[in-house]
Amino acid sequence: MPNPLTLDSQRWRLSVAPMLDWTDRHCRYFHRLLSKRALLYTEMMTAGALVHGDVARHLQFDPQEQPVALQLGGSDPTDLAHCARLAQQWAYTEVNLNCGCPSERVQRGAFGACLMNEPRLVADCVKAMVDVVSIPVTVKHRIGIDQVESYAFVRDFVGSVSEAGCQTFIAHARNAWLKGLSPKDNREIPPLRYEWVYRLKRDFPHLVIVINGGVTSTAQVSEHLQQVDGVMLGREAYHNPWWLSQWDATFFDAVAPQAVDPLTREAIEQAMVVYMARELALHGTGWPSIARHMLGLRHGLPGARHWRRVWSDHSLKAMPAEQVMVLAHGGH
Repeated sequence: MPNPLTLDSQRWRLSVAPMLDWTDRHCRYFHRLLSKRALLYTEMMTAGALVHGDVARHLQFDPQEQPVALQLGGSDPTDLAHCARLAQQWAYTEVNLNCGCPSERVQRGAFGACLMNEPRLVADCVKAMVDVVSIPVTVKHRIGIDQVESYAFVRDFVGSVSEAGCQTFIAHARNAWLKGLSPKDNREIPPLRYEWVYRLKRDFPHLVIVINGGVTSTAQVSEHLQQVDGVMLGREAYHNPWWLSQWDATFFDAVAPQAVDPLTREAIEQAMVVYMARELALHGTGWPSIARHMLGLRHGLPGARHWRRVWSDHSLKAMPAEQVMVLAHGGH
């Protein structure tokens, strides 16, 4: 059973997973309007992009998104230490190392899930980051590699990496098949083994263990929280974002003030329209690249199809977002 969590360690109680091409800063701003307490993660950023690229373009975010964690992809301890320093300088609350992505492109970069085969290297990477920052360094991983089913494999991985200073592990409760499956199939075909993640918590009661994979309902979240310290939600949170509006009151001991009052879909949409106008004025960002993240807001409601169609109509991109909202609700 998990230890009683302090308010600070509750930061991992509920989180939205890092999702490539989805959890950009606009998505996170939207999600933060719905939940003030959920931990939000960036898309995975490669260490090389931060070492050699435009740091500000990659790392800037709105302070209202906090708490935000930066997920890194990489396997060079020196580069990762440099990136961890940047994460702290840019006020991220955590730096997370990706040891779970199975895509062949990521494997070619020698990071992601293939790193689970090299726990000593992962430990070196973690130690290099822990030594230079005061924010938590965490690891997101799978429970195994390919079709070898062995709890001892993930237990030993967590044990080795924790000795380097990592205190929080986010376990996607499926193996990663490095050959023969697409990233999408890797999220669906390898069987879920939640019990293995529960065993990690029993074997390492002093660590924060967060479970990820296949969670789609409040009942499932509640069940997992009886066994582990936190639950990370991915695609269900993205496609049905209104679910996030229930999280603060349901899963956190102390509820923060709502970002939008009253907390209604209409108020959230209006707040996003204000944000769209601001982003256009400050950065020249058109509303379609922001609106795409909120297309599930009216999921299951009458008129949702029309509303979604209007907000995804790029032929309207020259129209101010406020006018698009009027059209989405049947106005002219």
